[in-house]
Amino acid sequence: MLDLRRLAKQLVTPFRQYLGRLTIADRHLRGHGLEIGALQDPLPLPKGAKARYVDIATTAELRRMHSWKARRHLVEVDLVDDGERLASVADRTQDFVVANHFFEHCEDPIGTLRNLLRVVRTGGVVYLSVPDQRHMFDRDRPATTFEHLLRDHEQGPAVSRHQHYDEVVRLGIKVAGEAAIAARVAELEREHFRIHFHCWSQTEFLQLLTALQVRPGFPRFDLAEFAANEREMVVVLKRLD
Repeated sequence: MLDLRRLAKQLVTPFRQYLGRLTIADRHLRGHGLEIGALQDPLPLPKGAKARYVDIATTAELRRMHSWKARRHLVEVDLVDDGERLASVADRTQDFVVANHFFEHCEDPIGTLRNLLRVVRTGGVVYLSVPDQRHMFDRDRPATTFEHLLRDHEQGPAVSRHQHYDEVVRLGIKVAGEAAIAARVAELEREHFRIHFHCWSQTEFLQLLTALQVRPGFPRFDLAEFAANEREMVVVLKRLD
């Protein structure tokens, strides 16, 4: 029997999530900044705020890389750069950085967050939306611990890259059979596919942020907002110095 209430909830959830992002953006985003990996879903900004779009390739190249999005509008990329490093962006030059559903694809989240904070001015903000693993295909994976992230940061992502691919194939995609698992892992590794290398629920993500707040040498920041937003978390960090 068709459950109309459940169907209605499934239909309205993406819209409510979208509104949640807008509400938080209106409270915190001012001036000129960057948005990383916007593709077809740039965050609508409050009046007067402006963003330049950052991605790993030009818009034309992204269309070839994401052929299933060929008929959709993609933002015009202003700056070709690795969003984890932002090597071409000078320190303290931005009022904000936005990255929606980007952080979980980063192999070194600690280094990435350092760079996102590096490029914003004192009082500037980093706006992240991150999927809550409990509400998606990552639900059966173990949440990424701070100790794991610290190892990836200090020893380099290669130390756990194979483990990440294997975990996604076994527990996320749920491929069955050792031979099929090995083949799928090898395929993803050859393609350098940007899987969800890490995943968190609210508790583990808060633990990551609070650990970084007291980590010596890490840019000082305040947790300006942390909100459950349907199937994701929206986090706003304000740089303090």
